[in-house]
Order: sequence, then C-alpha cells, then structure tokens
Amino acid sequence: MRIGKTVFFAAIFFFVTVTALYAADVAKIGVVDFQRILETSSAGKTAKAEIDKQGKKMEAELKKKGTAIEEMQKKLERDALVMSKEMRDEKQRAVRIKINDIKNLQQKYISDFKQIESRLVTRIKKDVFELIEEIGKKEGYLLIVEKREAGVLYMPKTIDLTDRLIQQYNKKYAKKGNK
Repeated sequence: MRIGKTVFFAAIFFFVTVTALYAADVAKIGVVDFQRILETSSAGKTAKAEIDKQGKKMEAELKKKGTAIEEMQKKLERDALVMSKEMRDEKQRAVRIKINDIKNLQQKYISDFKQIESRLVTRIKKDVFELIEEIGKKEGYLLIVEKREAGVLYMPKTIDLTDRLIQQYNKKYAKKGNK
C-alpha cells in the first residue's frame, strides 16, 4: 500500500513538473488589423487625404471636359438645321472624338488613381511590417497574423496588437516628418 501511495505521489509530482515546464513555454500569438491601421494612423490619414485630393482633381478635370462636350452637342443641335450635311457630319464626328478622348482620359485616371493608392498603401505596409517584426522579435511572439487576410473569425481582445502598433507607427511617422 505504501509503495502504491509513493508511486501515486511520484506520478502526480511528475505530471505537475512536466505540465509546469510546458506551460512556461506558451506560444504568444498576436493579431493585427491592417485596415484599421490605414484608417486611424497618422500616415493612413495623410495617405487617404492625398488619395482624395488626387481623386477630386481628376474628377474635376473630367467634369470640365464633360461640360465642354455637352456645350458642343447643344450648339450642334441648335445649329443643325442651318448647317450643310457635311458640316453637321463633321461636327458630330468631332463630338464623338471628344467623347472617346474623355473615355480614354477616364481610363487613364482610373489607372493612375490605382497606382497612387497602391504606392501609398505599399509604403505604409512596409513600415508597419517592419514594426510588427520588431515587436515580434522583442516580445517573443511565435506568430502575428493579419486579421482579415488570415481569416480570423474569433480572437480574444488581448492578442490584438493593432492599437499598440498604431501608437508606435504614429510616433515613427511623426519622427520622419511626414515624408
């Protein structure tokens, strides 16, 4: 009976010791919401303002050219009855050319807009990923994932590093002088 108790307590001691050893090496996992960083960080707000500014500039130019085409069409409609057929056809052709030009310009602006947006977001991603790597190494994280890309459906708030990352990124961005 005594040997049975000794073996029992030895087994419990062994179990507690092994559990404590493995529990000491708990994997730290963090989650980051990059979209929230883009929306709330200083650099993200500056990038959004730049994107909006460029978009409005492009939109205003397209609107101006559209108004000019509308005026050409109205003038053509007013003067169509007193024009020769050749003159009317030539004016209609000029209007169609202008419409095609504005469509091409619109496609160019869409492409330019996407490039501007991509360039600004890529720069922010690069900076944020450097900070994530720094935090991960310094604080011993096993894994840090992006919330939306990783398909995280549930997570406790305690592993969300986004707020800390935004604060550190804002400090870094302020030191850069908004370059």
